Amino acid sequence: MASMSVLTREEAQSRAAVLEVQQYAVELDLTRGEDVFASVSTVRFAVREHGVDTFVEVRPAALLRAAIDGVELDPAELRDGRLPLRRLAAGEHELWVEAEMRYSRVGEGMHRFTDPADGRVYLYTQCFMSDAPLVFACFDQPDLKAVFRVTVTAPPEWTVLGNGVATRESEGRWVCAPTPPISPYLMAVAAGPYRSVRTEHAGLPFGLHVRQSLGDHLEADAPELLEITRRCFDRYHEIFDEPYPFDSYDQAFVPEFNSGAMENPGLVTFRDEFVFRSAATATDRQRRGAVIAHEMAHMWFGDLVTLRWWDDIWLNESFAEYMGYQTLAEATAYTGTWTYFAVSRKIWGYDADQWPSTHPVAPDPEQVPDTAAARLNFDGISYSKGASALRQLVAWLGEKTFLSGINEHLARHRFGNATLTDFLDSLARASDRDVHGWAERWLRTTGVDTLVPQPRGGGSGSGGEVVEVGHRGGRPHRLALGLYDEAPAHPGRLVLRERLERDIPEQGGLTVQLDGPRPDLLLLNDGDLTYAKVRLDAHSWATVRRALSGLPGPLSRAVVWNAARDMVRDGELPPLEYVETVRAHLPSETDNAIVEAVLTFARTQIADRYTRDAAERTGVLEAIAATCRELLDADRTDEGVRLSAVRHAIDSATAAGELHAWREAGAVPGGPDLDSELHWRLLLRLSVLGGVDEERIATALARDPSATGEEGAARCRAALPDAAGKAAAWEAMFGERDALSVYLFTATAQGFWQPEQAGLLDGFAERYFTDAVRVAERRGASLAWVAGQYAFPRTCVDAGTLARGERCLREDEPVPMLRRWLSDQLDELRRALRIRGLGAG
Repeated sequence: MASMSVLTREEAQSRAAVLEVQQYAVELDLTRGEDVFASVSTVRFAVREHGVDTFVEVRPAALLRAAIDGVELDPAELRDGRLPLRRLAAGEHELWVEAEMRYSRVGEGMHRFTDPADGRVYLYTQCFMSDAPLVFACFDQPDLKAVFRVTVTAPPEWTVLGNGVATRESEGRWVCAPTPPISPYLMAVAAGPYRSVRTEHAGLPFGLHVRQSLGDHLEADAPELLEITRRCFDRYHEIFDEPYPFDSYDQAFVPEFNSGAMENPGLVTFRDEFVFRSAATATDRQRRGAVIAHEMAHMWFGDLVTLRWWDDIWLNESFAEYMGYQTLAEATAYTGTWTYFAVSRKIWGYDADQWPSTHPVAPDPEQVPDTAAARLNFDGISYSKGASALRQLVAWLGEKTFLSGINEHLARHRFGNATLTDFLDSLARASDRDVHGWAERWLRTTGVDTLVPQPRGGGSGSGGEVVEVGHRGGRPHRLALGLYDEAPAHPGRLVLRERLERDIPEQGGLTVQLDGPRPDLLLLNDGDLTYAKVRLDAHSWATVRRALSGLPGPLSRAVVWNAARDMVRDGELPPLEYVETVRAHLPSETDNAIVEAVLTFARTQIADRYTRDAAERTGVLEAIAATCRELLDADRTDEGVRLSAVRHAIDSATAAGELHAWREAGAVPGGPDLDSELHWRLLLRLSVLGGVDEERIATALARDPSATGEEGAARCRAALPDAAGKAAAWEAMFGERDALSVYLFTATAQGFWQPEQAGLLDGFAERYFTDAVRVAERRGASLAWVAGQYAFPRTCVDAGTLARGERCLREDEPVPMLRRWLSDQLDELRRALRIRGLGAG
């Protein structure tokens, strides 16, 4: 693959000042073999002044020919992915570039995948951020929009999809309808023998597409997928004045996709795990629905109106995240989406905002000087914190005012580009509030505010309780205070006395005079409208210990569970007391999102990182397993909660014999039958415990020779407590062959680090910081992300690992993506060491 240089903000501004791009004609030939495809780009553009020197980006395997206005350019002048264009005269120009492009195996550019289930080949593009030049020659920045006309030559039995409706003009040749003006990073093609489900809605063709081996699963999921798509589409047309701006709506579920999804206009690509091969919980389906709604919101906010530079990615992602959850809740059967957001997405933002890498939701332009820096900001800040900030903004402005400002923004900048200032100006015109001041405090600052209740006793002359709310931080908050009392006739049940709406100023706290005595539970941020950590006073926490499962409303319970989680992470609540609360109250929980989130935190953080020794860890695992058994024994437990309980019962098993019994029975007692996903999950836990060998894993793979099966087998092999197996897994990940796809690398890394195998892993923890730096340098940002997130020795909670990691950051110059992850992982390691030092119980 050709090398590349990053595009700086200054370069983008200079180029946008002198160029206007009108049209791309892109011709792709996908019949050239397994390694490369042909790409011919014809770019029509205008130059605003005489004598301009600029460049076009292209990152080919081989640049064959290039010409400007019929004059040949020297391919040898291509350097770092840039072909210079010199001394251009003012006026119209036509650039022509012919190249051979290399297929990707890491999900960047044109990804090629061979399905192990049947040998069929599938392709799709991921042009996001700075990867469009891996597919075609372009002026690769978001504010140089143009019309795209794409033609594709493919094997005759394939289907081709694009941003515009794709029509087969002759055998193997497809022509996509021209698009409205879009940014180069949004150009998309998918090609292969895809299985499709097609329909029409609102006069537009809608389609779902997946590889053939998942076709039957798509048929089973299609009614729900299309129902959610139609309902969200109709809801967006109710709230947006601008109609859907493209000619079709295809959703392609593609293999080995690095992100959750990508908002390509008219052709949204999703990771194909969203087509469920095995049983799925309501939370799994709700999560998928939120992604569908998120990507559809981008058709307006991101595609119709696009950021000018990457410092404003929050304008895309925060908005789509907020609108996705809100629209799913308003338009579909998934009315509890904000509970899922609270316990599963919002905590992503809380954690990220406390890491060294935190940044403002809307950073200053100087903080995003180039595309390499921008790529790092697609994180919990830009998604979850940003969406939380918008939810708070809607609570402060009112939804009608908020949507009025949004619609003005879309109308004013349709098919163009906009900035934070443009967005705020539109909101300010719709409101008499100081929107710019609000944004300065909410979007330009970092960190999480903390709100602490401090009951002070009776008020002067009133007899009612006085409550002060301490405020650590600098943002204003509109929130609710929930006052709950235990029901005398029903011990363990809480009843809402009153919910008070209050504003907390940016500086200082709040004093509240209650009408009556202290409530049994004073819950700050009841309803979860603001973004802040909240604490529970001692009296309220005692109530929670007695009656959490009796608190009405899953969103209120989610706020309490998040508060307990934060107190553990901040060293204010012993981890084992959290586990005791889980044992007491989770067996009565009916909301699957809460069950899943609480069990995951207990299993992956408390058991694996915060316990002080093997005996304490075993005790936590046994407590989790006992909780899961109670959930399975409860008659009222729904199938989603039952499935979550089975998953965590398997993950927390401490004896191979019990797992073998479940495997032979084909079910966990009280749970569903073991389907493919549960079989692989159980086999992984058996591998960790030394209950199976390589032969048993090979037999399982022979029964399930799918891509998911390959990943499951890689995960299990890496988890075996065997020195030779560990060495082989390490070589597969970090050796010079670089043969693993991102998905297989991830699976291997997930299996590798196991707390039960500390003695086997010590030497690898030392090697990690050298080998990860090298593999990230060789294989690029996507692999660096995986190496930092999944391959980090997270189970090695010791001072030696911390010291080696700090030395790596000081001396070894890891690439930016790996540096970012190492910095944050080391911060989590310091946190785990502090919690262990405080005592786990």
